[in-house]
Amino acid sequence: MSPVPGPERPAPRPPSLHLPAGTAARGPYAVDVDPERAGWTYAALRVLTLGPGETHSFESGDFEWTVLPLAGACSVRVEGEIFELRGRVGVFDGVTDFAYVPRDAHTQIASGAGGRFALAGAKCGRRLPARYGPAPEVPVETRGSGDRAREVRNFASADAFACDRLIAVEVVTPGGHWSSYPPHKHDEHLPGAESVLEEIYHYEVRGPHGLAYQRISPSRPGGADLLAEVRDGDTVLVPDGWHGPSIAQPGHDLYYLNVMAGPGPEREWRISFHPEHTEGYA
Repeated sequence: MSPVPGPERPAPRPPSLHLPAGTAARGPYAVDVDPERAGWTYAALRVLTLGPGETHSFESGDFEWTVLPLAGACSVRVEGEIFELRGRVGVFDGVTDFAYVPRDAHTQIASGAGGRFALAGAKCGRRLPARYGPAPEVPVETRGSGDRAREVRNFASADAFACDRLIAVEVVTPGGHWSSYPPHKHDEHLPGAESVLEEIYHYEVRGPHGLAYQRISPSRPGGADLLAEVRDGDTVLVPDGWHGPSIAQPGHDLYYLNVMAGPGPEREWRISFHPEHTEGYA
């Protein structure tokens, strides 16, 4: 006699790729995306808000981190050193200085006037020294032209600042412009051509009621697929797939922090453009 089949168990649902503001909060963090929550291995992001005179301490564990002021100033105490970060009024007011926190370290962040601070992280193997990143040394480039022009602040890009696995940059897109364009991907190990990188986008939008749109399209059957209206404080996960464009609403500049990390033997950002969009960063 054949056994009576039980109810089918649903296939596990992948984590949501779009995390609206507030939905990724945990503990003291307004955003707390770790590899477990994202469903991957390396990239992580936390956003911390401190009131005037408040402090926050954390253990870096097996992650390396950068402490990046989004708004306000702070001091970072780590490895017996204190890095005074002058910060900035907000992300649309130019580049900022930052601090690098190695793995296996105790860190305290303190802010006299309060502010918001991004902790961009990556699970890593090597333990590098704690360091200060001065704002004047952050390479800034204009990428694209016309209505595809945007500003890229390469504060922890692969060729600008030494980390073990972490790659992190800021992008400011003027209102009405497209960025992350042409669509591109980095989900295959193709030596010299493409590197495997998990990626996080964290957004701010200038002005009340501002919005933007983010597209991810599959690069493989069953791959990541998203078309989302994103607003101030939202986060998007890019585990794989063609990502772009990021489209800024006219009259509302768009900021996003990109955090990337992956398993490759070299820390490098190598991408492939979508074959239907071969114009590059024209």
